Amino acid sequence: MNDITQFATDQIGVALDGFVLTITLQRPEKLNAVTPEMSRTLERLARAANDDPAIRAVILTGAGDRAFCAGSDIRTLDDYATPWRFRNRMDYCDALHELRKPIIAAVNGYALGGGLETALICDIRLASTTARFAAPEVKLGWIGGGGISAFLSAAAGPSNAAVMTMTGDMIDAETALRWGLVSEVVPGEGLLDRARELAATIASRPPIAVETAKANIRAAYNLPHDQAVAYERDLQTIAFATEDAAEGRRAFAERRDGVFHGR
Repeated sequence: MNDITQFATDQIGVALDGFVLTITLQRPEKLNAVTPEMSRTLERLARAANDDPAIRAVILTGAGDRAFCAGSDIRTLDDYATPWRFRNRMDYCDALHELRKPIIAAVNGYALGGGLETALICDIRLASTTARFAAPEVKLGWIGGGGISAFLSAAAGPSNAAVMTMTGDMIDAETALRWGLVSEVVPGEGLLDRARELAATIASRPPIAVETAKANIRAAYNLPHDQAVAYERDLQTIAFATEDAAEGRRAFAERRDGVFHGR
């Protein structure tokens, strides 16, 4: 298995601690805005992480304390030769959406535009007390294209999504918590520690069961109710047939912690 840290660049930090992969956007002087090259790196990272059994959970954060991610670097948007080329670009949101492993966003400042979409793509969102969220594209004459309407409506409800996407105005961490955008608000100095604690807990669970839980939650938002329930039963059957599930049953009977290998 290739070392996942080989994908690290000056602008994308990659660290593996146990079964937890931490990806850090590293352009703090530009509020961690994402360039096309960073998008390509994130695509490669997501593909490699999906294929690596040594990775069971992922944390995504931004360098510094000012920003998680300010979205795409606007200065690069005029580099696309045609609108069609822009439409078919490999976007960092698309890359992260393909990640099968559970991913936690540790939002440590501004999450703006594509940065907000990036956070919403993550399965769990933790915010520092200084986190701020906005979909400001409307102020510039366009809208988000990384799934903002779908993800924001699912997280915060259509009315709150309309407020954010139609005004472009910012909300603070407590409002984000109240609206359901984030699961917890944590003092800034404890944000990464809490993300690591949660990621380590998830990584200690049987990895196939965790990945099927993620797939099931996504299906619940995309399928009609009856189909979603049927799909859940299918995923349960698959997970139940694994070696890990048999180990879980043995460990329960023997009153010990299970040892899980993702098989």
